[in-house]
Amino acid sequence: MIRRCDDRDFELIWAIINDGAQAYKGIIPADRWTEPYMSQDKLRHEIDDGVVFRGCEENGTLAGVMGLQEVQDVTLIRHAYVLTSRQRRGIGGSLLSHLLEVAKGPVLIGTWADAEWAIHFYEKNGFQLVGTQEKDRLLKKYWRVPQRQIETSVVLADPKWHGRQR
Repeated sequence: MIRRCDDRDFELIWAIINDGAQAYKGIIPADRWTEPYMSQDKLRHEIDDGVVFRGCEENGTLAGVMGLQEVQDVTLIRHAYVLTSRQRRGIGGSLLSHLLEVAKGPVLIGTWADAEWAIHFYEKNGFQLVGTQEKDRLLKKYWRVPQRQIETSVVLADPKWHGRQR
């Protein structure tokens, strides 16, 4: 079951993000890794900044989360994580499909350039990598991330984005 998360889910969202993010340890640049990967303060800031999480429940417990954030004329998918013990069971795909149904306007996703499995997951679900110059422009326009993260990230766009004049 996929549902919108609320304040009661905060601790679980935080735990899922930090558990699922372990897949990135040693993959993303060491200067971008922290323990925990996302602090509670950072998560609170993201929620306060408009990230709305949806969660997938299995047996009454959240097993994965993905956030949506409407920014200007696009919707960003943010912080997509599934518990390590529940990965490769279709949870991420189910969450992504649900978010695409409720998203307003074109959808963009940013992820780490060296996270090949994440890129392949999004490509398998219809997203395409944008070029380097477009990626830099989009990350500066729609996200609030440091320059170092811009340098080490990619952006994928859904089919609604492609062909649009920007």
